[in-house]
Order: sequence, then structure tokens, then C-alpha cells
Amino acid sequence: MSGRARRALTAVALALGLATAAACASTTGSGDGAASAGNGPATAELDQLDPEPVVDVQSPQLPVTVESFDGEEVTITDASRIVAVDRNGTLGETVFALGLGDNMVGRDIATDFPAAADIPNVTPGGHALNAEAIMALEPTVVLTDSTLGPRAAQMQLRAAGIPVVFFDPERTVETVGPQIQAVADALGVPDAGAALAARTEAEIDEAIEMVPDLDEPPTIAFLYQRGTAVSLLGGPGGGSDALIEAIGGIDAGTAAGLTQEYTPVTSEALIVAAPDAILMMSDGLSSINGIDGLTEVPGIAQTPAGKNRWVVDMEDSQLLSFGPNTGKVIRALVDAFYGPQE
Repeated sequence: MSGRARRALTAVALALGLATAAACASTTGSGDGAASAGNGPATAELDQLDPEPVVDVQSPQLPVTVESFDGEEVTITDASRIVAVDRNGTLGETVFALGLGDNMVGRDIATDFPAAADIPNVTPGGHALNAEAIMALEPTVVLTDSTLGPRAAQMQLRAAGIPVVFFDPERTVETVGPQIQAVADALGVPDAGAALAARTEAEIDEAIEMVPDLDEPPTIAFLYQRGTAVSLLGGPGGGSDALIEAIGGIDAGTAAGLTQEYTPVTSEALIVAAPDAILMMSDGLSSINGIDGLTEVPGIAQTPAGKNRWVVDMEDSQLLSFGPNTGKVIRALVDAFYGPQE
């Protein structure tokens, strides 16, 4: 399906997408109560966290020369030792789904599914790269983007003779398929990339179709929380807005006039945004002692979401990954917000 066709479909459904078959997603009540989905707290879950390889074994056809997103021509001659790092974990998830997970020797903190657990994390602080630590892994290729830095570290790797390929940092439903293909092309497995992109886009379309018809779409706020010290409201361009639209909602931050991806939360901003529901990462919700602690954040209790305890959380490494599991994520969120859809 073309990007134009998908944009038309998502506009009709008030959706961007991340989806898969119903059997791949499940919803459970959160630990804060037994409220049913759509009326109170729920956790969106995937039955399988590991990406499903589109093929079992890959033999990259190398060398290949690709245009890096930073404009440089990069030649890859060996994909036996891959480091894949970006803020969302998109690239690592894609490498595994292409059937090259055994070739990964370095990952980011967001690539946190079970199959990647034993791979060294080269971004333990979250967003910072250490060139020396990466070079110690002896990578034959580094896949990255501008969401991590410092840029000097990435350039140091390239200067050391390591092929460093940058990818588009934008994370929306429309970028998922092209991103998969770009990674596959760089690793010398274009056919696997085409098959994986087609499978993922089909799952996305199926998930969008499961969004229920809504007379009044809910206004949903994405809150990024890390204890009481870090509390951010999602806005345009951070990826959470795309997910919220994908499940038939209105992004509260964007509707309230925010212009940044994330803005520090104030009680006034929350009250003005007046979200009907709140979407969070599971670890963030746990960091403030669940929904009871969330309602103590200034302004939350005064919102419809706080009053009704309509809060949906999802595993941190999955929620904003925008990789091959995108369809499964959307479907799980649809079921968590509205109840299981047939």
C-alpha cells in the first residue's frame, strides 16, 4: 500500500497504525484495580515480545553501497558484527526481524526484548554513545540515527574506518515500511526487507481497521514519567502523537497547542489539556507507585482521566519502537483502550 493510500485510510479512522492479528495482542487490568478496558486502568501487552523473523537464516549479499541519511555514500562489506542504536530501539528490532539477530554485537537501552538481553548495551545512560566502548566490540557496521549522540562519537567511529549508516529519525506509521527496507538494503538482504515491510504494513492496516467507530474520539495524553523528578507531556513529533491518532484518539498535547515533542508537565497545562485518558510507559507508571501515585501529580486528579482512572500503560521497549512489531503494538492498545475488538 502506498503512503498516500495509507494516509487516507488513517485519516478516516483517525488512525496512524501499529497492528497485527488479534491473537498477537492481549490486555490485562493494571495492578491498581479491576476496572475493565475503556473505563479505567489497563495494561496493553504483546503475547510475544521478540520480533518474529521473516526468514530463519539470512546470507547477506555484500558488498553494497547505500546513501546514509546524512548524505554520505557508505559501503558495507561485512554484516557479521552489527551494532544497532537509536532512541526508540527501532533499528535493533528490525535487525532481529530480518533474521540477523545472531549478528548483533551491540544494542541501545530500548532494544530490550528477551532475545536481545545478552547483547551488550552501549547506551546505558539512555541517549549517549561512547565511541571507545563501541569500537571495543569490533563492529563491521553501525546502524544509527540522530536521536542518539554526541554526533562526534558517531563521526569518530566512521573516521576509524567502521561503516556508519544513518537512518531517518522520524517515527510515524508511514515511515515504518521504508525504514525496514532501508535497513535491509544496508545489510544486503533486500528481499527479506521487502517481505518484512509488506508483512508489517499489512498488520498495520489490519489493526487500523479494528479501531471502533467513535462519535467522540477520546482526548489522550501521553505522559513520560520517571519518578516525581521527570514528568513530560507528549506533543507533536515524538511518536506518541502518532500512536494516539492510530487508535482513534486526539493527542492532548498537540490539541493544547504544544509545539515540542515533550514539554515539562504543569498542573495548568494538564487542566487545559483535559485528557479523557492517559497513556504511559509501564516503568514510568511504576516509578510513581502506579495510578494512586499518578493521581497525586499536580493537575492529574482534576482531569477526566484522573477522575475516572482511565490510564493505559505498556512495556517501555515496545510502546514507541515503530519497528516490525508496530502492528502488534497498535492492536494491543486498541484492545486496552476500548476492550477486545472482533
